Amino acid sequence: MPDELTSAVELPFRARVRHGVRRTHNWLQLIRFAAVGASGYVVNLATYTLCLHVAGLHYLAAGTVAFVVAVTNNFVWNRHWTFRARDGHAGFQAARFFAVSVAAFLFSLGMLEVLVGGLGVDKVLAQAIAIVTATPLNFVGNKLWSFRD
Repeated sequence: MPDELTSAVELPFRARVRHGVRRTHNWLQLIRFAAVGASGYVVNLATYTLCLHVAGLHYLAAGTVAFVVAVTNNFVWNRHWTFRARDGHAGFQAARFFAVSVAAFLFSLGMLEVLVGGLGVDKVLAQAIAIVTATPLNFVGNKLWSFRD
């Protein structure tokens, strides 16, 4: 009986995933999200490096400042280009986008601490890796919640 219940519950999710990966629109959206993410990645790393080496901030503080600058860049581009969500209320979208981004940021900050504090990885390289590891969480959260149709 538990197997039948599990199968019945999972089927709609699998069907949704199957339907989603077959839609060209979703793949194009993912490519646009990646392009915006790449610009945010550059903004984040440049800001992080400046905060770390020029301003002399602690690497976690530098990561926080870099996040704030990059998340602003990413919201504007994702709202207007990736998800084309101009019809939705910008304030609600911004709040949801920020919530998803904070969750992804906290994940990446934890990764940064593990990489730098635990493993001794170079700080800028660790930041680059940490951002990449948080990207899937960020995309799914924004697609399904922040800018949902």
